[in-house]
Amino acid sequence: MRILRHYTELPAAVRGGVVALGNFDGVHLGHQKILAGTLSTARANGATAGVMTFEPHPRSVFNPDQPPFRLTPFRIKARLIEALGLDFLVMQHFDSAFAGHSAEQFISEVLVGGLGVSHVVVGYDFAFGHRRSGTTEMLARHAALSGFQLTTVGPVCAADGEVTSSSRIRDFLESARPREATSLLGRPWEIEGRVEHGDRRGRQLGFPTANVETGEYLQPSAGVYAVRAGIDRGGDTVWLPGVANFGLRPTFGKDGMLLEVHLFDFDRDLYGRHLRVSLVDYLRSERKFDNIEALKHQINEDCQAARRILAA
Repeated sequence: MRILRHYTELPAAVRGGVVALGNFDGVHLGHQKILAGTLSTARANGATAGVMTFEPHPRSVFNPDQPPFRLTPFRIKARLIEALGLDFLVMQHFDSAFAGHSAEQFISEVLVGGLGVSHVVVGYDFAFGHRRSGTTEMLARHAALSGFQLTTVGPVCAADGEVTSSSRIRDFLESARPREATSLLGRPWEIEGRVEHGDRRGRQLGFPTANVETGEYLQPSAGVYAVRAGIDRGGDTVWLPGVANFGLRPTFGKDGMLLEVHLFDFDRDLYGRHLRVSLVDYLRSERKFDNIEALKHQINEDCQAARRILAA
């Protein structure tokens, strides 16, 4: 998949394609429906299939002081989109100047003049242009006048009838419900990051851990999780079972949230490596222990519980 940085610099080979528009944070089942429709339409018409997304996320531009909220930072989002078979991804830089484009300018300058789209695919709730003034109805009217086609994709609903959305997935993760988040994503939610040096406290306890900073990721509910961790080896990712604690480590009076991952039956050096950590299930809340022996006993219990869950 080709990654392109600006709509004004597209090579001729990708102009005239079928393009999905959106932020696609999480690349959840609703997003996947849009992207699958984009790909099938492109293949049926002998065109390239692409995606236009916006970085940084508009929410962080308009509200820069809010806590981290991303489900999928750009690197991860791009990998997920590529896995779905799309041909190109336009990562449009989003700032106050770009946000100032009127809806009409977005259509004429970006979609028609820049991308040269033959077909646009959007979700039912897609909004665009200055102050989100552009609607799917407006886009349909301009599509007819500008010579491109438009497909508007309806929502994907969960088993409870509620619409799949990034905000609902965030709510599940912040309320210690990773299984429900998985049902909307179509896969367990992951945090990926570089393994940092720590104080080796886990190794001293007999449970060595890989420490991963969460960075711009959403912070899930603090506590202990059954996880699978992916380690890149060449072109493959090897997945290993484990248990992880996300939180402040109150027994040791630490500051700052950290994800600490203990991999079962694994004791190799991971410092500096990228680690993918999938949250499979929530085991318990984080708490302070009276002494080290009580903590070690609880960690052993957590490991046994995680092994049972992951084996199932």
